[in-house]
Amino acid sequence: MTTTNNPNHKIIKDEDFELIQAINAGQYDLFHDLVKRYEQRLYNFSLRMCWNPSDAEDLVQETFLNVFRYLKDFRYETKFKNWLYRIATSTCIKKRRKSKFAPERELSLDEFIPNDEAAAQAHVPEWAMMPLDKMLNEELAEMINLAILSLPEKYRMVIILRDIEGFSTVETAQILDISPSNVKVRLHRARLFLREKLKGYFEHGE
Repeated sequence: MTTTNNPNHKIIKDEDFELIQAINAGQYDLFHDLVKRYEQRLYNFSLRMCWNPSDAEDLVQETFLNVFRYLKDFRYETKFKNWLYRIATSTCIKKRRKSKFAPERELSLDEFIPNDEAAAQAHVPEWAMMPLDKMLNEELAEMINLAILSLPEKYRMVIILRDIEGFSTVETAQILDISPSNVKVRLHRARLFLREKLKGYFEHGE
């Protein structure tokens, strides 16, 4: 939960910098403002991860409890939002593993997607390479959310962080503690899997 305590680190002053400094200086009542700033976004993220309102609420609560517990260790080496989502994803993974609804064995997309990236791209229609946020509308929202939920967790987290939450490849890699190249591979496979699920909708509309 902590960041590296490096005396030579570069401090990142984002929109949350002053608020976090004030909280860590003893103005603990301001933590409520931090919660209000992010609770809806975290709830939406949690709901997409578990599709259960009660579990999503629990996840948000546990995330903020962890944030409050470890906020004093935040070193401003990254955006607070990135650090917050790293805690949220870690909390989500732990909660999913304890859930009675967690699958005994996760599906793998390795066999679904060719290893040759260029070959895979050549067989994908143009609409299939669009980020999800470019496709979202009321008619598609529930279909996409259900399709996302059917993804294995490691792919689901990447596509939610990249295409829904808008984090960059590097930021997503930092949040999930994986390499940027792994983020790209997982995102590509997840997008193709979802487009296959939604292919009938698009072909019908053509």
